[in-house]
Amino acid sequence: MTDDNAAVQLFIDDRGVATVTLNRPEKHNAFDASLIAELSSIFQQLAENPKVRAMILAATGKSFSAGADLNWMQSMVNYSYAENLKDSQALAAMLHALNTLPMPTIARVQGAAFGGAVGLIACCDMAIGSKLSKFCLSEVKLGLLPATISPYVIDAIGARAARRYFVTAEVFSARRARRLGLLSEAVTEEELDSTIDNLLEQILRNSPQAVSAAKHLVLQLQDRPIDADVVQYTCEQIAQIRVSAEGQEGLQAFLAKRPATWIRE
Repeated sequence: MTDDNAAVQLFIDDRGVATVTLNRPEKHNAFDASLIAELSSIFQQLAENPKVRAMILAATGKSFSAGADLNWMQSMVNYSYAENLKDSQALAAMLHALNTLPMPTIARVQGAAFGGAVGLIACCDMAIGSKLSKFCLSEVKLGLLPATISPYVIDAIGARAARRYFVTAEVFSARRARRLGLLSEAVTEEELDSTIDNLLEQILRNSPQAVSAAKHLVLQLQDRPIDADVVQYTCEQIAQIRVSAEGQEGLQAFLAKRPATWIRE
């Protein structure tokens, strides 16, 4: 667990649920190079920890994240192309690490989520937002692009919607974010934690190995044509997991009408 003053806090409970919390409320949890590096380090730790079964990405204060920190942006004004490239690669690596975490990830969204914050949300498997939260892909207002976050945002909301919101930089509501697919659910702020707890309850009743493999399956198959290679790959995946220890335990528990060993009553 990190200290209370850390810009990013990590807590793992006895269920194996990790909560990663952006903790710069006075800056509306805006990104800078240091925060990006801390997130990258934490995501790497979680990816290597087999005891972590799910992750919540949360934030303190009124805003989920306002995007890029103003002081950080000011420092970029005099960056060379090479310095800008290095900087953007660090952000891209952090987003990729979040997107490919082996366990299910849930964004807990309140208040504003602007710019790169939309990318963080899009990288999570699920996102539960307050009905009062607001979203904006604001980069073009500054003469910039939502470039590093674009693969994840386009995957979340679709190319048609991205072609609108990337170029208008308009603010849109939680209701619209839910319709677009950026949010899984839009609830009252008082219902955020209970809604997430309900999702976690469902996840934690499932085989950890199968959950991770199911997430990986989606990442491997999205946008691929259903050809002979894909069919063979899916056959191999189900054959492998059927003979695995958890696959055998799950089948035996189902047939014996008893809880599987990974279920904690």
